[in-house]
Amino acid sequence: MFSWTKSNHLRKSIREDKRHLKGRALRFLRSYLSADPNQKHQFYEAVQGASDACRPDIRDVILDSPEMAASTANLASKVVIRREKGVAKGDLATAEFITDAYATVALAFRRAAGAYNSDPKMQQLGTAAVHLLTIATSFMTARQADNMHEEAGLS
Repeated sequence: MFSWTKSNHLRKSIREDKRHLKGRALRFLRSYLSADPNQKHQFYEAVQGASDACRPDIRDVILDSPEMAASTANLASKVVIRREKGVAKGDLATAEFITDAYATVALAFRRAAGAYNSDPKMQQLGTAAVHLLTIATSFMTARQADNMHEEAGLS
C-alpha cells in the first residue's frame, strides 16, 4: 500500500512539474543556449541566486542528499507557482526570466532527487538543468574567488 501511495504522489508531482515548470525551464535553457558569451553570466547569476534562495539551512535541517534536493525543488516550485499567480510589476521580461530561473532550479533538484527516473523526457530536461546549475555554480564560485583576490590586491 505504501509504495502505491508513494508512486501515485510521484506521478502527480511529475504532472504538476510538466504543467508549471517544463515550459519555463525549456524557455530558459533555450535562451541560455542562444545567448552570446557576454550574456551567459546573467543566466548563471539567476539560477545560482534561485538555488541559493531555495536551499534549506543545513544547520536547522538534517536531511540526506535526496531529501535536501527534494526540499529545494519543492520550494523552488512553490516560488514559480506563487510568481505565476502574482501580478507582475515593473519589467515583465525580467520577472519572467527570474520565474524561469526558479523553474529550471526546481527541475534540476527534482532530477537530483531521482523523481524523474520513470519519465525519460523529464529526466533529460532535468539533466540539462543540472548541467546548467553546475556550470553556474562553478562560474559564480570562480568569480567570487577573483573578486576576493582583487580586494586583497593579489591579482
